[in-house]
Amino acid sequence: MPSLTIKNMPQEVLDRLRERAVSARRSLNSEVLACLEVAAQATPLDPDALLARIRAVRRTPARLQLTDRTLNRLKSEGRS
Repeated sequence: MPSLTIKNMPQEVLDRLRERAVSARRSLNSEVLACLEVAAQATPLDPDALLARIRAVRRTPARLQLTDRTLNRLKSEGRS
C-alpha cells in the first residue's frame, strides 16, 4: 500500500490531530486518513453559483421596499 510523508507539519496541527484521534478512539494514522478522505470527497465550491444564491436570498420583494422614512417610522412606533 502506498505511503505518504508529511514534512514541516506545525506542532499545533499535530496536537489537534492527536486530540481528534483520541476522541474518535483511532490511531493518529487512521485519523489523518479519515481527514484526507473527507477533504478529497468534498465538493468544490462554485463561487458564481454561491454568489447568485446569496443575491437571491438577500433580494427584497418589491412590496417590502424599505425607505429611511419607513424605517424611522417603524423604529419610533411604540416609543411614545
